[in-house]
Amino acid sequence: MNRWQRTENLDREGRMNTFDTIPEQALTWVEAGKSVAVATVVKTWGSAPRPVGAQLVIDDQMAFHGSVSGGCVESAVLFEAADAMKDGVCRILSFGVSDESAFEVGLACGGEIEIMVEPVGVGQGPSIDELRALVSARANRQPVVWEVDTETWNRRLLARDPADSDLEDRFRTDKSLREGAIFRGVHNPPLRLVIVGAVHIAQPLVQIARLAGYDVALCDPRDSFASSERFPHEAFLEGWPDTALTEFGLDARTAVVTLSHDPKIDTPALQTALASEAFYIGALGSKRTHGKRIEALSDAGLDANEIARIDGPVGLDIGSVSPAEIAISIMAEMTERLRRPETRPGEGR
Repeated sequence: MNRWQRTENLDREGRMNTFDTIPEQALTWVEAGKSVAVATVVKTWGSAPRPVGAQLVIDDQMAFHGSVSGGCVESAVLFEAADAMKDGVCRILSFGVSDESAFEVGLACGGEIEIMVEPVGVGQGPSIDELRALVSARANRQPVVWEVDTETWNRRLLARDPADSDLEDRFRTDKSLREGAIFRGVHNPPLRLVIVGAVHIAQPLVQIARLAGYDVALCDPRDSFASSERFPHEAFLEGWPDTALTEFGLDARTAVVTLSHDPKIDTPALQTALASEAFYIGALGSKRTHGKRIEALSDAGLDANEIARIDGPVGLDIGSVSPAEIAISIMAEMTERLRRPETRPGEGR
């Protein structure tokens, strides 16, 4: 096990947002002998506070993690979940401004939501083995869709299939969907960011990225930059960027940002990133520097469409000056590329 893997495990156990670990928490409680139910937002209208696919898990002592409404309807959902754990019946709950009960629980913001409640290992709910299969796929960074027929309460896990354009679109946009009786909940791997170049900008970027839900790793072969004094408790990939990023494994839920401003470090990192499905590839430098970078990558055999995937100069043009402001501009651009895939540059993305 390398240094990154050890630190990544610690980060996930100690820092990951509980909103992102609902299946894992549900399985932990079930294996501890508790009764458990999972609530999932399956449809929204108007200004619903949480998106489709948002989840909450509750145990038989009314302890819960996650959120399905930002606090508006949680109390009502908890009581329905407690009943579901007892009778084994799955439920679809509806809340909206036209429903008097919605005002009683606080949903007065003009939205409507439908919430699916499933008791685990009881009656109509998912079996413990089905939950284990979902958790296993997530642990192995395998994108899957949790498909539920809300009429028969049959379930299946759908793995990524490039030939299935609808499924690919679900994964690409990270959007769950209910159509008729069928709910498809997207479970993409956790977001990751690799920062190449442990420079000053990287220090605030690490913090901002973590707040946004990313696991962060740094890569810099220069010992004076990659020091624990400059980046306490952070993970560094070992070796030069091309080897380090290959061993790390870049996928469609990974962003790569090169900040070293040194072609010997940034160029091999970009070559490796461009050979992957990384959803965001950003490179620090002026327009002139980026022009030279394009020439170097072209000389290395990359074609124009591949190189066009790079966001360079990195970050949205918001007039950033300080390292923290530049980090904000990078995070903003990264977020847009993630949430609006149609804005990704290159190859018609």
